[in-house]
Amino acid sequence: MPKTPTARSRSIAGLLTAGSLVLALSGCATYDVTAPADARADAPAAAVKEKDARLAADADGKNGAGKNGDGRDVDCRKAKCVALTFDAGPSENTDRLLDILKKEQVHATFFMLGKNHVDKRPAEVKRIDAEGHELANHTWSHQILTEIDPAEAKRELSRVQDAVHKITGKTPRLMRPPQGRTDGEVSRISKELGLAQVLWSVTAKDYQTNDPALITKRVLEQTERDGIILLHDIYKGTVPAVPGILKELKKRGYTVVTVSQLLSPAKPEPGMVYRP
Repeated sequence: MPKTPTARSRSIAGLLTAGSLVLALSGCATYDVTAPADARADAPAAAVKEKDARLAADADGKNGAGKNGDGRDVDCRKAKCVALTFDAGPSENTDRLLDILKKEQVHATFFMLGKNHVDKRPAEVKRIDAEGHELANHTWSHQILTEIDPAEAKRELSRVQDAVHKITGKTPRLMRPPQGRTDGEVSRISKELGLAQVLWSVTAKDYQTNDPALITKRVLEQTERDGIILLHDIYKGTVPAVPGILKELKKRGYTVVTVSQLLSPAKPEPGMVYRP
């Protein structure tokens, strides 16, 4: 049955739709939701101490290759951060996107599909990892996890976990459910597989248009501090929009980070739904 909501973590029943993130009740199918800022505020004392030690080492010039492209960690408790994420790749556009991100010294989180993507483009998966981006899971074949048998939902996620680990030696800690649809059963499966669930606050709906100017406009209109931007590196108009998006976000004082950087000093909690 539903849990008693806490100040920073709410037990939500039902599903989240892709466009509007509308909540709908469905009995006892509950799951926990928290926002990035609340996750940071609730981070364990040991994690906070570890984070502060890394930041102090950065300030003293003791750290080497860093988390945000310039050798330093990012403190989103103080910085005006926004997470940049890409779904459904890698694709024929991914190398060009990685070139842009490297030039701009920005790291992103890639929620990758397995079928016809991870399995067809292992070189791009390796490069995503090698250049410091975050590897994440978007299921094997983009099935709606709330509409299939739990055993099949688990296979949709575990196949990507296994494939990414085989290519990179690393196992994703984050997943994004197709269309943002999750429920208590999906959360249970995610927790079992060690996956936190990540939704979003900014969508360019780049599946509707190939116009980079329109994609840029939509992103900038919606972006606020601690937001999570959803883009797709499989569509023709998206990658050309990225340089302008990054330029304007930096002009507005944003630090662009991965999802895990946005949550730090908290660490992604398996099964939890993170939604700005």
